[in-house]
Parts: sequence; structure tokens; C-alpha cells
Amino acid sequence: MKDREYAIDGRTGIAHGVTVLLSPHCDRRPAGIEIDLLVIHAVSLPPGEFDTSDVIDLFMGRLNPTSQPGYDELATSRVSAHFLVSREGQIFQFVPIMARAWHAGASVFAGRVQVNDFSVGIELIGSDACAFTDDQYDSLCQLTKAIGSICPRITGDRVVGHSDVAPGRKTDPGPHFDWKRYLASVGSRWSLAAAKPKPEPSDHQISRYLAWDLLCCQRMSGWPAT
Repeated sequence: MKDREYAIDGRTGIAHGVTVLLSPHCDRRPAGIEIDLLVIHAVSLPPGEFDTSDVIDLFMGRLNPTSQPGYDELATSRVSAHFLVSREGQIFQFVPIMARAWHAGASVFAGRVQVNDFSVGIELIGSDACAFTDDQYDSLCQLTKAIGSICPRITGDRVVGHSDVAPGRKTDPGPHFDWKRYLASVGSRWSLAAAKPKPEPSDHQISRYLAWDLLCCQRMSGWPAT
């Protein structure tokens, strides 16, 4: 996918040049919300393996609960991302940019909870245990440029990992993701942040995150919110 350029329709939020599979796991963003954050994820299904089709089925709500150990619980999850990048660099889109994908879960960024409200989520097929492919970096960089063209508030310091917005709960995209390579390859608008370490969340941000995480657990389990 090297040197391939993508474009996103500013009216529909659908990218041209990608495989579009619209997931039921999404909804409208809150009124008046500006998209100003990009969250990079990594996913591996089965764990430690790179079966793109299983991830697609998960995001589409059709994962076979009996096909792999542990899939019985996973199949009931209602999760998605705006985009998925395979090991070969193929890009799939599941949710229009203008809609809210369910990718970050309980999360906080700069004191703001409910990161899904104002972010775009990109999943890479991969794990904490190995490097990502050249094809993935090439496609991710071109996709990031396309997203930036219609979401100008997303700049280098507003591109984070899932682990940055869900500290202690998530580790992706993991230690093998090359932030400097990625941001520098996207262009000058983004590269200023490439050499800077990701800021550690403050105690206040972590406290807000933990409170939100507990509330989400209560809602999902039917516990009374106290």
C-alpha cells in the first residue's frame, strides 16, 4: 500500500480507496462535539495470532462464539473502530468519521472522559509482542493525513495510544509501535511531537478515569450507580 493516498468525504465521513464494512456498533456523536483526537490501537485475534477476519467479525457483531476458546464472552462485546489496518496494509472502515465508534471504552484525555465522543479510532492488527509491518506504517500514515484533512484540530500532540487514554487498563499499541517513525512520516504538521514523550496522566486524570471506569462497569452489570 506504499504511496497510496486516501481521501475522506467530508459530508459522509467515508474514505475512498478502502474497504467499507459498516458496523452496527456505533452511534451519533453528542451535538456540538469537535473531533480533536486520534487514538491508535492494536488488536490480535485469536490472542497472539493475526486473523483479520476474526477482528472484522468482532466489529460487525458476528463473531462465532464457538470458533476459539474465549470467544463466547468476546462475541457478546459491542465494540468497533473507525478503521482497521491489516498486516498487509489493507484498510477497512467500519464507522463513518462523523459518527461515534465504540473503540476506547472507559477513557480520559486531558481531563475529558468519554474519549469516544471526540476521537477517531484506528486499530492495527498486531500485539505487544512483535513489531508492526512496513505496509501498516505506510497505510497508517496515508490514512492519518486523510483524517487530518477533515479534522484539522487533530495534530501531532493529539495522536495517542489506547494505553494513554486508558492507563492501567490497556497497553496497546504496545512497546513495538514506533511513534517517532509514524509521526515523522506523516509530515511536518505532525512531526513536532515525534521526539516528545507521551505525557504521563496526572493523578487527577487517573482519578477521573477510575471513577468513569467504575461507572461503566456498574452500568454494564446492572449495579446501581452510587
